[in-house]
Amino acid sequence: MTSRRDFFKFAGIAGGAVAAASVSRVAMAALPEPVIQTSPDTMAPLVPNSGRPYNPVVTLNGWTLPWRMNQGVKEFHLVAEPVVREMAPGFKAHLWGYNGQSPGPTIEVVEGDRVRIFVTNKLPEHTSIHWHGQRLPNGMDGVAGLNQPAIQPGKTFVYEFVARRPGTFMYHPHADEMTQMAMGMMGFWVTHPKVKNPLIDEVQRDFCFLLNAFDIDPGSYTPKIMTMLDFNLWSWNSRIFPGIDSLNVRLNDKVRIRIGNLTMTNHPIHLHGHEFLVTGTDGGPTPKSTRWYEVTTDVAVGQMRQIEFLADEEGDWAFHCHKSHHTMNAMGHSVPTLIGVDHSGLSKKINNLIPDYMVMGERGMADMTEMEMPIPDNTASMMTGEGPFGSVEMGGMFSVLKVRRDQKPGDYKDPGWFKHPEGTVAHEYEGPLGEPARFKAEGGQSMPRVQTPSQPTEVKVRKPQSHSGH
Repeated sequence: MTSRRDFFKFAGIAGGAVAAASVSRVAMAALPEPVIQTSPDTMAPLVPNSGRPYNPVVTLNGWTLPWRMNQGVKEFHLVAEPVVREMAPGFKAHLWGYNGQSPGPTIEVVEGDRVRIFVTNKLPEHTSIHWHGQRLPNGMDGVAGLNQPAIQPGKTFVYEFVARRPGTFMYHPHADEMTQMAMGMMGFWVTHPKVKNPLIDEVQRDFCFLLNAFDIDPGSYTPKIMTMLDFNLWSWNSRIFPGIDSLNVRLNDKVRIRIGNLTMTNHPIHLHGHEFLVTGTDGGPTPKSTRWYEVTTDVAVGQMRQIEFLADEEGDWAFHCHKSHHTMNAMGHSVPTLIGVDHSGLSKKINNLIPDYMVMGERGMADMTEMEMPIPDNTASMMTGEGPFGSVEMGGMFSVLKVRRDQKPGDYKDPGWFKHPEGTVAHEYEGPLGEPARFKAEGGQSMPRVQTPSQPTEVKVRKPQSHSGH
């Protein structure tokens, strides 16, 4: 993290507009310095050193924004600006975000906190921030033109309100939303309970991330903002597998994962090896009478889902969106299906004209992970990631929950691949193979048609008569 004291200079900040008339001149005399983060690594939880205590979250491939206390008010400084986000090793995107990253930093507060957020606009156009799911004064809701004037380039606005209820929320623009959301402008917000809440359990690990999507042509850097549904990069916190960090926990930890969806479609998020409860939404904690165990929960557009489970099964467990195209990268959706097509003769002829031509898809798409086909610079492979047994053949919205007996409390470091106890890994069968038995009813119908004797059908042909009567 770095400070941008020289970047802003307090003289430049003095010209910023103020959205909240209730903020005193004394409070505006000096802004909290903006903190910038450019590393895509998952940062350690930010343990509070001022204000009310709480158990902090860990933002997957992200971080929590520091604050300062000013006469009992918790003050933050967000900077809306163009950023470069490494979406996977060797693949970077030119996005818009906050404080050096897309998504921006997570904001963590406690129920009852009075919060003051300064927002400086370093974008080439105006912006605003909507505090998604918050109860607040109407003039702080952040819809440009409706609740407030837009924040013009080079200006600083200030939002101030009380965090009135605990829960999982997010922030994003409500100005030129189609462009700014497609460019990656969003962030997470967590309000912790100030006292023990009967609907909010204590957990040992608390993760959060946003679902977002981009359409970036191979070899290019900037998303296409006009795309509605046909995205080629489905991401968690603007990262794609294998660039998404694993979620590393201790055996028998109670784990909470908070997920927010700011894409253009729903995502059924699926966890292997465990069952979980949906314990919260953007409306707050769910009543216990409404909870049931699941292994997949659908997160619709604009929604938050908070899931909790006991990590009581050791291993490396897949954690991903269950829409199969959302676990692939840089996918061409107009490619024809060529399964079963024999390319052999044709490929030789094409190679005379195009030496680098390679057969694609005649046995399925898994071969694509083995090929070393030349691709444009700054392009993510479609399916990639190496596991202990070979290619994982995944991309996009995919990660791994790593549950370890010897993971220390509070230690979030990657423990490496799981060492399976002897005899617990599926393996090739080397015995004799007989012909499979067939059931007599195989291929039949559960409700067969009644057989009736066929009757001969007489067909009469009538020739048309001419108009002359002949």
